Amino acid sequence: MRIDAHQHFWRLDRGDYGWLTPDLAPLYRDFGPEDLQPLAAQARVRATVLVQAAPTLAETEYLLGIAESSDLVAGVVGWADFEAPDAAQQIARLAESPWLLGLRPMIQDLPDDTWMLRDTLAPAFEAMIAAGLTFDALVLPRHLDALLTLLVRHPGLRVVIDHGAKPEIATGRIEDWSDHMARLAADTGAFCKLSGLITEAGPDWTTRSLTPYVGHLLKVFGPERLIWGSDWPVCTLAGSYGDWVAATEALLGELTPDQRRAVWENTARRAYPRLRV
Repeated sequence: MRIDAHQHFWRLDRGDYGWLTPDLAPLYRDFGPEDLQPLAAQARVRATVLVQAAPTLAETEYLLGIAESSDLVAGVVGWADFEAPDAAQQIARLAESPWLLGLRPMIQDLPDDTWMLRDTLAPAFEAMIAAGLTFDALVLPRHLDALLTLLVRHPGLRVVIDHGAKPEIATGRIEDWSDHMARLAADTGAFCKLSGLITEAGPDWTTRSLTPYVGHLLKVFGPERLIWGSDWPVCTLAGSYGDWVAATEALLGELTPDQRRAVWENTARRAYPRLRV
């Protein structure tokens, strides 16, 4: 079995996807399970993690509804308002759904790079720990100092770093990102998603251009803390679902079968213990 630990569905008429505009032509339409099913089957993916794409409780409820009715989706990473006075109660209520795996504030879009360190957010993080939820960190390289501080403050928080923290592959920059990721890997128990990298590399990406970044993540996190995800359909800005699957197979080619199985499936089960598969 392969698990795709990061994919999205959306419906434009919902109206809560502020980032999704007509200039993103390949993405500016509805996407649902019927669109992903044949791609997943061809890639031998048997289950997916459906991840939020709008900062609303309404979208999270919408995604949980999809999970309940889909044979493909094995859980949802949703959104909650961490700044709300009743954030802890919100999170506890959402966690009553067996399909909820975790939560993801859209940190990359916030103007304050240290937002996650605000004292007022502590009840939300503690509520996540109490509910057994996983925190998906949607961060950029400039957020990694703050993320390390957050994990030190909340050692019981299970964390997955989305998209390898979005290294600047298109420009070839690697040093600061690589140093920060090495420290996070060494000093915390965070997991990291092997996802979203072709989008960061741009439409002219090659497996060779990804190799230094993937190699570094394999070195510092190891296969037992790396999780494969497609980031579909966002990945189609740079390549197809099959393109990213084939690139991943090549990038993991020197690993043992057990190590490859970890990245493709087993690490996701450990990072998301509530996964329904």
